[in-house]
Amino acid sequence: MEPNSTAGGAEEEHHGNYSPNPSAEAPPGKHAVSEALEEVQEELIEHQPLEQEDLNFEKWKPKPKPKRTLHEKAGDVKTYLWNAETREFMGRTGHSWFLIILFYTALYAFLAAMFGACMWCLMLSISPYHPTHNDRVMPPGMTMSPQLDGHYEIAFNASDRKSWKKYAKLMEEQLRPYNDAVQEQRNIQCPQDTYFMQDEQGESAERKACQFKRSWLGECSGLQDPHFGFSQGKPCILLRMNRILGYLPGQGTPVNVTCGVKKGAPESLGELQFFPKSIFNLMYYPYYGKLRHVNYTAPVVAVRFNGLQYDTHIVVKCKLNGKGIINDSPTDRFLGSVSFSFDVGA
Repeated sequence: MEPNSTAGGAEEEHHGNYSPNPSAEAPPGKHAVSEALEEVQEELIEHQPLEQEDLNFEKWKPKPKPKRTLHEKAGDVKTYLWNAETREFMGRTGHSWFLIILFYTALYAFLAAMFGACMWCLMLSISPYHPTHNDRVMPPGMTMSPQLDGHYEIAFNASDRKSWKKYAKLMEEQLRPYNDAVQEQRNIQCPQDTYFMQDEQGESAERKACQFKRSWLGECSGLQDPHFGFSQGKPCILLRMNRILGYLPGQGTPVNVTCGVKKGAPESLGELQFFPKSIFNLMYYPYYGKLRHVNYTAPVVAVRFNGLQYDTHIVVKCKLNGKGIINDSPTDRFLGSVSFSFDVGA
């Protein structure tokens, strides 16, 4: 029958197109899922716990090297110093040593030349006679002598020569440059009570200095009394104003000195004498520096304490007084003043 044959033919045609490989007709998503499953399985295999033999770390440790003998080590050092086969000294050939020495010689020569050029330019820009920048405070300070090891304490017994001999010796050393013969030979007589200005001279020209003779200090000069009053219980001290380049103290009026009791009874200080006067004369200023003011002799004021009370600790303060002078600074006790103590015994 035709219908059956048609149906059978269709069925045969259908069976003829059948593919035995199911993956060929499988949807694309299934293939991706299978690959993902394989990757997960591989990761699980990688993260499986280690076997006991894998945990034996001893087999992973590097094997110890055999110990070298002293003779072998000495041979290595000898070979390092000089290798006869390669003709190398300390790992380098003669050509290599020549190149490296030449390089460092040129390098350090260049650095030295550059440093020298910088210093030369710097020296051209500054003056050895007058500083470009002056960081010294204009109000001067004041110092005293004698002082032992920087201590501003004078303690002695008038009847004990050993206790005050050291002070007299320091006074003699301080006043030696003020000897009259030295001053007359080196310095000149200057008009008093006026500044000795020498700015009109060349920058490098040597400035003249005014005389300050030792004999002007009277009883504190050490000429009449070589003990400077210490043997009598009437000691002398020297006061100096600090030297400041180009400074004109007092603004035209001499700066004077006064001394008083800082700690103790006022009457314990007694009578004071000042030599040559209780002022710093203007003729010694301005100061032009060591290179130009070669023979400059700083003026001093000598103070003799004639009535010190024995066996009493007395703190004395001497200060400068004048225009532009600061003598009451709470932070710098040497600015315009100086303090020291006396302990004098009979």
